[in-house]
Amino acid sequence: MPMRSTRRNFLTVSGAAAALALTGSLPEIRSAAAGWTGRPDRRDPFTLGVASGDPLPDAVVIWTRLAPDPLAPFGGMDRRPVEVQWQVAEDEQFRRVVRTGTAKAQPESSHSVHVDVRGLRPWRHYWYRFRVNGQLSPAGRTKTAPAYDAVLPELSLAFASCQAWWEGWYTAYADMAQRDHDVVFFLGDYIYEFGIDRGIRPHSNEPYITQQTVTLDEYRQRYAAYKLDPDLQHAHAVAPWVVTLDDHEVVDNWADEAHPSAPPAQFLVRRANAFRAYWEHMPLRLAQLPKGPDMQLYRRIRYGRLAEFSVLDTRQYRSDQAYGDGTKAPGPETKDPSRTITGDAQEKWLLDGWAASQTRWNVLAHQTAIARLDTKDGPGVLVPMDTWDGYEASRNRVLGGAAQRKVRNLVSIAGDLHRSVASDLKLDFSDPASATVGAEFVGTSITSGIDGEDLDAGGATLLRENPHMKFGNFQRGYVSCSITPQRWVSDYRVVDKVSVQGGTVSTRAKLLVEDGRPGIAEVQA
Repeated sequence: MPMRSTRRNFLTVSGAAAALALTGSLPEIRSAAAGWTGRPDRRDPFTLGVASGDPLPDAVVIWTRLAPDPLAPFGGMDRRPVEVQWQVAEDEQFRRVVRTGTAKAQPESSHSVHVDVRGLRPWRHYWYRFRVNGQLSPAGRTKTAPAYDAVLPELSLAFASCQAWWEGWYTAYADMAQRDHDVVFFLGDYIYEFGIDRGIRPHSNEPYITQQTVTLDEYRQRYAAYKLDPDLQHAHAVAPWVVTLDDHEVVDNWADEAHPSAPPAQFLVRRANAFRAYWEHMPLRLAQLPKGPDMQLYRRIRYGRLAEFSVLDTRQYRSDQAYGDGTKAPGPETKDPSRTITGDAQEKWLLDGWAASQTRWNVLAHQTAIARLDTKDGPGVLVPMDTWDGYEASRNRVLGGAAQRKVRNLVSIAGDLHRSVASDLKLDFSDPASATVGAEFVGTSITSGIDGEDLDAGGATLLRENPHMKFGNFQRGYVSCSITPQRWVSDYRVVDKVSVQGGTVSTRAKLLVEDGRPGIAEVQA
């Protein structure tokens, strides 16, 4: 039957999340190092681990989900609320407990718990843990942001994207967890929604991996399957994460209300299901709780006077892809000023924020490449319609707006491409002599694309055809960054093989941006 659904009157099938009560205390819990190996005990409600996210100077979100049978509907839980105790301490042994409380794990939120812990001190490590029905969670470590006016000598961050579970092992996360980052940014494709025939890992032929996700239960099950991975759990448990989604958290290459898989009214139902499951499994605040098919994801994270991160959402408000998507020659449609990848409100929010910024580094944390990616050898230009190449007017307004506002030290971090691409950001990518306004570091995938190679034919073409591109690689991995007032260094960490367990992780290149000099100053390959 035809479905009638708009964003204004859309009703979720799950209902609203309940508020959190803040009372109670916890006894001693095992250390943060425990629980990363072996199969989870089916009696253990914390099979999906713990996580934290969105740090502020005085607050951080801590997360878990009760799921003693994680791949079963409702995670094997009864359909009733459960009281969960939580505790935050200044030491790993929990001798100096500073905040305690209880939260209601509600069945309509798949018994997930999102506690916005307030009253913390800036720029400090904290440890946190949960308890329910006599069962104790692993402990996680998190870190608050510095005070907004703090002069920070250094910030260490990692960013990652694209972690197709069936295409390899999360060796990159094991490496990330050992490198003591202050914060981790995840920039999209936490899960993949489509069905597969087979994969690299054992159990890749199970229905919870091979079937396409459409319903709320199917999306929940897919997240549970991914979050059972011990290396992913470990990476979540050692640092706060700042997350945003891309397309595969819903469906490949969706754009606002449009996707060829269904009419808009039906697609919005699927989008609501996907958003709900996403929020349930991420360390996000109640401010990000979806309202039907809408979710407020773009936001700012600030680290003193050193860096401000504008976290974007380039899916929910974008125009449909130009020329029917794919890789095409740019033309009037890509240049149409009425088309947008951010939406008008988000674009204004971004530019207004830059105008008011007082930080040394101004960072875009988002989904896909801004820099032009000409994929055609020789004369002519072919570019992907799903990246900012398909939305040239948006790109011109954002990069031009940065130049007009004299934004200091603009850096873009992104994912999506399943390859590493580092570029100068130009006002006019068709003119190599055009002014450089910033630097862009696109990270490769954690696993998507399987092993890859150092430089494939496509990467060689990109380097030849795009003079603004300074580095390329087609292996799997992530990017580790060190930021000081004087310099930004991006360390591209790559894995030799994700098709087997125990691959070797190494630094493929270090790229430098210097304060006051837009663009990439040096590549140590």
